[in-house]
Amino acid sequence: MTTQWQLTGFELKPESHHNHVVTLQLFRDERTDYRFNLSSQNPKLFVVLENVEETPKITTITASQSVAGQYMDGDYLVLSCEMPLPIQAWMEAFIGRHGELLEERRKKRKGAGRASGN
Repeated sequence: MTTQWQLTGFELKPESHHNHVVTLQLFRDERTDYRFNLSSQNPKLFVVLENVEETPKITTITASQSVAGQYMDGDYLVLSCEMPLPIQAWMEAFIGRHGELLEERRKKRKGAGRASGN
């Protein structure tokens, strides 16, 4: 028998005694992933679950698609749901405060891309 799980949304002000309360943390080295997600038509949050017997256990929540993908490669269950607008605004402020993460270009090896003129 296969069980299907569905994520129906997020409660931004949960009751403190609820079992499924998780804190979203943002990391500076994931700013490029956040920008990519926020630039998409429907930004998402990803909930990572560890499949433990009958009831999955929440491992983490992330706004990075690449982090979610790494967990999927590790056989975790990853569910996604539309990101609430207040979280989008908070992430935009985070990126604005810390700046866009620019990927450094690697130096080409000497002579790469040049035709040898013999």
